Amino acid sequence: MSDRIFNVLFLCTGNSARSILAEAILNSLGRGRFHAFSAGSHPKGYIEPMALDLLRKAKLPTQNARSKSWEEFARPGVEPLDFVFTVCDKAAEEVCPVWPGQPMSAHWGIPDPAAATGNEAERAVAFADAFRMLYNRIGIFVSLPIRSLDRISLQHRLDDIGRSTALSRVESLDPHEKV
Repeated sequence: MSDRIFNVLFLCTGNSARSILAEAILNSLGRGRFHAFSAGSHPKGYIEPMALDLLRKAKLPTQNARSKSWEEFARPGVEPLDFVFTVCDKAAEEVCPVWPGQPMSAHWGIPDPAAATGNEAERAVAFADAFRMLYNRIGIFVSLPIRSLDRISLQHRLDDIGRSTALSRVESLDPHEKV
């Protein structure tokens, strides 16, 4: 793979929380090596307020965040994707469009914080947990020697990231601190 910026799409059903968080995290941690996007198979058309609050607290940009359909990324003439990651089980079970560029894909399932029940504090913990899991997985992803791995080895690493359950806790929401 060349020195160009890698295009990464995070998919979820509603594109209102997990995929939005992942897009913002990768655009921050990727520091010009990656260009992240998010989309949904059935976008809700809005972003969960708790997801936006969490991104603001982490000092990640939210001005371009919007809930959108994955069809935007499957159209002819769209810049090819290098990676596509599903972050929810429902999107992983759906038949995805044919992506231009034959991107590598993996499933990185995260519990849906938007489906969390309870009081505001309990729901906030669900969003913080989703952020932490995504932050750690994306941190591992950006540290991979992508350009030096063959496609099969890279696929194994991407799958391993999605299966990882022993992820360390992020004590700070500052995305520029080491995890």
